[in-house]
Amino acid sequence: MHLGVLIPVYNEAGLLERSIERLRATPPPVDQLGEPLRRTAFLVDDGSTDGTRKLVEQATGWGDESLVVRPILHESNRGKGAAIRTALAQGLQAGCDAFILHDADLEYDPADHARVLAPILDGRADAVIGSRFLGDTHRVLYFWHAVANRGITLASNVLTNLNLTDIECCLKAFTRPVAQQLRLQEDRFGIEPELVAKIARSRLPSAGGVAPARVYEVGVSYAGRTYAEGKKIRWTDGFSALRCIVYYNLLTS
Repeated sequence: MHLGVLIPVYNEAGLLERSIERLRATPPPVDQLGEPLRRTAFLVDDGSTDGTRKLVEQATGWGDESLVVRPILHESNRGKGAAIRTALAQGLQAGCDAFILHDADLEYDPADHARVLAPILDGRADAVIGSRFLGDTHRVLYFWHAVANRGITLASNVLTNLNLTDIECCLKAFTRPVAQQLRLQEDRFGIEPELVAKIARSRLPSAGGVAPARVYEVGVSYAGRTYAEGKKIRWTDGFSALRCIVYYNLLTS
């Protein structure tokens, strides 16, 4: 199985090499036959201005037999969602069988990839959403961020009829058939609620004709950053998330 690791990156010159090395050093997940997955990291620089772009241009040399690194460059800053769209399109073109989103800032641990992908690899799930609130180790940070996240997740659950705990978690995985149905539009952090809304509305072939995508949730660890350490999401993105929840669940077909 060919796994596409979708990595948007913007102004992470101080962390990027370490992040890719951490991914490369993590053994790939294995399929039901015990065979390691073939991994390609689609690394999209989103118009960085701090030297990240030059690092991404050199990134093909960071891979090895367990991880191919494919650098992709945006000429200007278009946003995380735009970078994910670019990476996903490249992964589909490359024939990837499954995809996992992974940030380049060390907040998420690639050691969790195997756990997130397990329900897909054993045939139970079509998509898996990570959760930072299901009992795994996480850095204790901003109380009001957690409150806002729970409110956003509740609003999403009301409209998707899913019982998730953390729609803003950046570790999400899905199969190629799900990916082929995603017509993503958001350029910034609204990509997270948009993904959840569109995964919830995906319909896949089943024994009875078609059925909703089977969605699982898996606890993941989280080493969040402070704003002084480079965290980029702002309070205004919370309002954007609510807009996306309403729009992609109620106002689009």
